Amino acid sequence: MGRALALAAEAAVAGEIPVGAVVMDASGTRLGEGRNLREETHDPTAHAEIVALRAAAESLGSWNLEGCTLTVTLEPCVMCAGAILQARVGRVVFGAWDEKAGAAGSVYDVLRDRRLPVRAEVVGGVRETESQALLRAFFDPRR
Repeated sequence: MGRALALAAEAAVAGEIPVGAVVMDASGTRLGEGRNLREETHDPTAHAEIVALRAAAESLGSWNLEGCTLTVTLEPCVMCAGAILQARVGRVVFGAWDEKAGAAGSVYDVLRDRRLPVRAEVVGGVRETESQALLRAFFDPRR
């Protein structure tokens, strides 16, 4: 989570919503990382999770990230949750809950939906205070 928080801080400096993400394999080796890049790339799908998943898939030479863990500073949205499941990521660890758009247990629970053929283990609230602080520092002056 430390690296994800550092990436989130980098995003904030760049004028992006401060979210960072890291994908690791079962041994803890970092396969990919990312931060929000929507403003920089003009790409609505450039959420930190998507950027990290793409980097990890490139690193492995495979879309299948089974056995990997995605660590992200904010609860994934529906789009990112879908991508996480499509990549077969087995575990998602996140910092702050997203009470407006979260899809890992707050608003929706896409990652653990028993109706879907693939599910992920979810661990929320890890270093939540630090994750929330980055988001507040970014959004408060804009409101």
